[in-house]
Amino acid sequence: GKLGKSNGIAWRGNSGLDDGNDTDVKGGLVGGYYDAGDNTKFHFPMSFAMTMLSWSVLEYKDKYMALNEYEHTRQLIKWGTDYLLLTFNNSATKINKIYAQVGGSLNGSSTPDDEYCWQRPEDMDYPRKTISMFQGADLAGEMAAALASASIVFQDDAAYSKKLKKGAQTVFEFARDAGKRKPYSRGEPYTEPFYNSTGYYDEYMWGATWLYYATGNSSYISLATNPSIFKNSKAYFLTPQFSVLSWDNKLPAAMLLLTRFRMFLNPGYPYEDMLQMYHNVTSLTMCSYLHHYKVFNRTRGGLIQLNKGQPRSLQYVANAAFMASLFADYMQGVGVPGWYCGSTYFPVSVLKKFATSQVDYILGKNPMKMSYIVGFGNKFPRHVHHRGASIPNDHKHHSCTGGWKWRDTSNNNPNTITGAMVGGPDRFDQFHDSRKNYNFTEPTLAGNAGIVAALISLTSTTGSSVIDRNTIFSAIPPLRPQSPPPPPPWKPIKT
Repeated sequence: GKLGKSNGIAWRGNSGLDDGNDTDVKGGLVGGYYDAGDNTKFHFPMSFAMTMLSWSVLEYKDKYMALNEYEHTRQLIKWGTDYLLLTFNNSATKINKIYAQVGGSLNGSSTPDDEYCWQRPEDMDYPRKTISMFQGADLAGEMAAALASASIVFQDDAAYSKKLKKGAQTVFEFARDAGKRKPYSRGEPYTEPFYNSTGYYDEYMWGATWLYYATGNSSYISLATNPSIFKNSKAYFLTPQFSVLSWDNKLPAAMLLLTRFRMFLNPGYPYEDMLQMYHNVTSLTMCSYLHHYKVFNRTRGGLIQLNKGQPRSLQYVANAAFMASLFADYMQGVGVPGWYCGSTYFPVSVLKKFATSQVDYILGKNPMKMSYIVGFGNKFPRHVHHRGASIPNDHKHHSCTGGWKWRDTSNNNPNTITGAMVGGPDRFDQFHDSRKNYNFTEPTLAGNAGIVAALISLTSTTGSSVIDRNTIFSAIPPLRPQSPPPPPPWKPIKT
């Protein structure tokens, strides 16, 4: 998009100003964030990243303010939510279309596109396709979560907060439409190989929870605690894969967010049975992170392998560190010193120790002595798989294939993408600082939102509270637990 004066990255300029010129959106789909090292705007992980940032701001506002990063982070969120509001008719109450992606590529393509070309976004001169979606409960549910959570972040701006809430409700209605219940990526060759969604019931639980917190409308908490949502999301499977938070799987985060509701507001009937279930599953998720139970393997250097030893593991690790630290803060917030894993009791400090150990690994306490946050420490990746960072800002236009020399060179990137967390090491703690090996050196939008959340959660600041207990619940009306229905009238047993 057109960058504002507050843009602090000297080597970035205006780009993608023709995005969405093939749509019915006035002014096009200009703005938002490119994902990873490519120039594609994937709205599914972008929405998740905005939700994660908003969640971290709502929990740790005091810390952000103490670090003088509160307004900066809100600007980052607003840049994303302003864009998401363009991707559907946000003035309507019912929609039948969402724009799911701008740009992209086909596997093995030899024609100019976001994969074949190696260009700075500012130099893009090839056609960029907009992907329209007429079904996709997962994308719509995640967009609802992003807009609803941001509406609480911006509740000091009544008009904007109202616009975000209305947009969230509109896209969530789209998500709940029985005719729209299909993963957004299924059969879409520009999306499926990159951000394939495996289901949408987790987004139902996640989106409904955020909408309840944003609006106080009890229909949303009724949906989030509906046993059919729990069943269809497969939360009751208690398998390791469902305890790993990612841009695809929101289940552990949704259940943690609902556990917060139980711990701090204790609403009782009719929600208690399901909330207790979510609390129990959340506790077991935390148990699964502990080395004691060997649910997940660890590298010799101590990095938990949440994606079964597959590449690009750090995004999952960062999310787990955030969740563990946050759950510990929830327990401390209600004066609970620990939790049970079976018959074994663990103090809160165990979760903080786990989260700290994983973030310390990312920051350089690992066998490679490598910081996986670009610009942090003395040794960090210098060949990040990122088009803008790898091509000099020399005010020259580099063509689609003209940029290949920068992709293929063994020289360090001319621009430092400060703060970016890369994909990370392999399961043997080895890391190859190669621009052409994206599994190691490519940062992602969703992964970096997770590490921001983990870092702010673990950061100690003078004079700030641990978490903000109340802001996230500010729209919820006073709760008066209902009485359970009376038992049926007694009837004598006929003999």
